[in-house]
Amino acid sequence: MSQQREARTQELTTGLDRTLGVPQIVFMVVAMAAPLTVFAGLIPLMLGSGNGIGTPVDFAIVGVVLVLFTIGYSAMTPEVRNAGAFSSYVQRGLGSGAGLGAAALALVTYALLIVAVSAYLGAAARNVIETFFGVPVPWWGLAGAGLAAIGYLGHRNVEVSARVLGALLIAEVGIVALVDLAIVLRGGDQGLSAAPLTWDAFTSGATGTGIMFAVFGFVGFEATAVFRSEAEDPDRTVPRATYIAVVLIAVIYAFSSWAMINGLGIARAVDLAAHDPEGLAPGLATRYLSQAAHDVMQVLLVTSFFACVLTAHNVVARYLFALGRQGVLPVSLGSVHPAHRSPHVASLLTSGLIGPLLAATAIAGLDPVVEVYAWFGGAGTLGLIVLLALTSAAIVVHFRRVRTAAAWTGTVAPGLALGALGTILVLVIGNFELLIGSRTGANVFLAVVVAAFAGGLVWAALLRRRRPDVYAALE
Repeated sequence: MSQQREARTQELTTGLDRTLGVPQIVFMVVAMAAPLTVFAGLIPLMLGSGNGIGTPVDFAIVGVVLVLFTIGYSAMTPEVRNAGAFSSYVQRGLGSGAGLGAAALALVTYALLIVAVSAYLGAAARNVIETFFGVPVPWWGLAGAGLAAIGYLGHRNVEVSARVLGALLIAEVGIVALVDLAIVLRGGDQGLSAAPLTWDAFTSGATGTGIMFAVFGFVGFEATAVFRSEAEDPDRTVPRATYIAVVLIAVIYAFSSWAMINGLGIARAVDLAAHDPEGLAPGLATRYLSQAAHDVMQVLLVTSFFACVLTAHNVVARYLFALGRQGVLPVSLGSVHPAHRSPHVASLLTSGLIGPLLAATAIAGLDPVVEVYAWFGGAGTLGLIVLLALTSAAIVVHFRRVRTAAAWTGTVAPGLALGALGTILVLVIGNFELLIGSRTGANVFLAVVVAAFAGGLVWAALLRRRRPDVYAALE
């Protein structure tokens, strides 16, 4: 009964409807991770520019690290009452200054990721139109149309988005599973091999880049906490959805990357991925299933990218909504649509920020896949790793202070996650130049990530001096 009273109080306070159960949240989170997008877009990049056939181990290792992270994350969930996700956890453990630094970094991180995936959305839609209708269409026009549709859905109730994402997710997981199964049943290119699962495979090539892209594949799993204000029973729903999402994503990606490598051939997979990353997955669908499967995959790839951007859009809107409710940003961002019960102003601002960023990449003449998707996605992933590490540190500090959790859940597991994430961060920074292609470009993106967090710290200092009442309410 106390949980029901809390849910009712939260609903009255935020104005958002509590309609999301575990399945709906998992749908939205896994949709943001976008299994088909990873299968067709990310894994080929990992094969071609990461550590090659060691890609399945990348996903397995990151999956284990994120399960350790989730143990502490879930233990702390009942003690974090607002929907700011990473920033709320960092604020709870490390203080309001670090929390606002994390909030600024989260907003920039997700903005970079939305731009990255929107560009690939435009490229994938362009390929479909050119394949079926023979009409050349600029990728940026299609990406813009996708963002407009996403803005409309973001304006509506979140349950509408959950239904759309659920349908799209079932379709894309289905086609990936069919291709995987066909490869396994037909024995791959030259027989099935466990070579991609070995340590030698993992340590070949640019391991740091491979790990970084693997983390990119899990983007969105933490968004379970962002939907806290719209969950039916957040103290139970959020932890369950997080565990299910992490394990499901890890299993799908590790198995699918192993199947893809075997389907291409162990000896040829890296070269094929380097020469034609966009055509790799559809080519496998044609070879192991049929031309019809190729065509279906191309269409579903567009909807997969769309689902990914839609979830990321909802996450950013809810960050802005939470900050508006706290008075840290203009209070209008915390307003709720009277009919749809959605954070419509925050959603509109999200669209208004992403559109110009995407337009700038098009004006600069950047390739939507090799440059926008890889560069912006890499920078966003770097920001995500920093946020994960900060959150792990906050969890450890919090439970050392309040001692309300067992040693394993409150200290040991998040401490191990912190150590692993710190190691991953060093690897990623060390390999970042290889991804971007130049030291200057790498430094620019690194500077953006650093500046985002530093800007949040400055923001906190100004707030403390000029609006001490608002700052004090954050504690």
